[in-house]
Amino acid sequence: MGNNSILGAMAAATQGMNAQSTRLKIVSENLSNADTHGYHRKLITFKNTFDAQTGMTKLSIDNITLDQTKGDVEFNPAHPLANEQGYVELSNVDMMVEMADARQASRSYEANLTTFKQAKNMYSGLLDLIRR
Repeated sequence: MGNNSILGAMAAATQGMNAQSTRLKIVSENLSNADTHGYHRKLITFKNTFDAQTGMTKLSIDNITLDQTKGDVEFNPAHPLANEQGYVELSNVDMMVEMADARQASRSYEANLTTFKQAKNMYSGLLDLIRR
């Protein structure tokens, strides 16, 4: 990062906050659809890529996919999604897993926000020293 270490820290923290914000959005969608028959939870993965122009590693969303694990089934032949045998697939969302993911994403977001604030304060202090 060289001369831009403070700005690099701010950029990295911003990327982390964006990633965790997206992760929280995915968790929210999963929780909202926990009772939707046939819903498959969304999964998010991230990747680090090296940007040769800036000399920094950047965090980005790699993929958002559907968990192909089958949900439980219940016998309800009157339901519009029932198969020929009268069974309906329920959502494969596990509320406890989603709540744990939400807590982890929230804590990661807060850690990145703290890092950003500290880097901002250091940058402001540096500017104050330069002005003197």
